[in-house]
Parts: sequence; C-alpha cells; structure tokens
Amino acid sequence: MTSRQQSRRRREGIVFLVLFALTIPVANWLIGHVGTSCIPQGPCVLPVAPGLMAPSGVMMVGAALVLRDLVQRRLGALMSALAILLGAAISTVLAPPSLVLASGVAFLLSEFADLAVYTPLARRRLVAAVVASGVTGLVIDSIVFLWLAFGSLDFLAGQVVGKGWMVLLSIPFVAWLRRRDERLGVVPA
Repeated sequence: MTSRQQSRRRREGIVFLVLFALTIPVANWLIGHVGTSCIPQGPCVLPVAPGLMAPSGVMMVGAALVLRDLVQRRLGALMSALAILLGAAISTVLAPPSLVLASGVAFLLSEFADLAVYTPLARRRLVAAVVASGVTGLVIDSIVFLWLAFGSLDFLAGQVVGKGWMVLLSIPFVAWLRRRDERLGVVPA
C-alpha cells in the first residue's frame, strides 16, 4: 500500500472515529428532547414502524455500531477497542443522571460484542460482517439499556427495529467502500 493510500485510510478512520464519538452525545440528547411524545420520567419516543415506538436515541446507536466497524477497518482493532472505552466514558458523562449506568454499560457491552463478531468476518465478507455484528450489538444494547434504564423490555421490539434500520441503511455505503478499497488496493487495518 502506498503512503497516499495509508494517508487516505488514516484520514477516513479519523472521520469515522469522530462520527462514532458524536453518536453518543446526540443519542443521549435525543432521548430526552426529541420524539413524537415524551414519557414523564422516561424517554422521548418516536415511531420506527407502524405501531412500533422506540426511544429516540435508537437511530444514533444503530449508526454507532456501523461506525465502530468502520473505525476498525481503517484504524485497527486496538484503536476500535480504545474508541469503545472512550465512548463508554463519554456516554456515562453525557447521559442524563437517570441513564448513566444503563447508557455506559449497554454501550460497552454492545460495542465489544460488535467487535467480537465483526473481527473474524471482516476480511472475507465485509457487508456480512457489518450486518452480523450490528445485529448482535443492537440486540445486546437494546436489552441491557432498557432493563437497566427502565426495568422493562417494553420498547425492545422498537429498539431492535430502529437500530436495525440504521444498519440496513449503511449497507450500500459499506458495499461501496469495500469495492472502492479493492479497486484502489487499500488493505483494511
């Protein structure tokens, strides 16, 4: 790989890392401020499918799962693991007090599960790796967050669907990125 390709990979990795970090404060802000309705002492919710509601931060969490994969693809597994730890710290600092534990623990567990599924699949089947790791992460994140934050899994289906939309929406970009990397001879980190 040429130095120009390495530089491009590093720049793209930094962009993915910054976007990954931004998903955390945006999700925490959304959950308390944006939705079609806000539940007293609970989250603001929005529809994610007909008859299915979810806390409004779900879209950002779905995006975070994909962005973590892209950070790893560009900057490596170690940098991705460090980003997860940083993200969990940011999550606990920026979450509303009632959601600190739920936000931090759910983020930490789901992102490391995402890393564990993505890593062995990524070199051979990037799109499948992103989808499989995203689904794993979003299910874990949804269960842990809802149980710790609200002591209930009432919004589980909505959480899974909302985050799933973001993973599905990422597929064309991930496929394009893989094809471009192959064409340019860019080797994943």
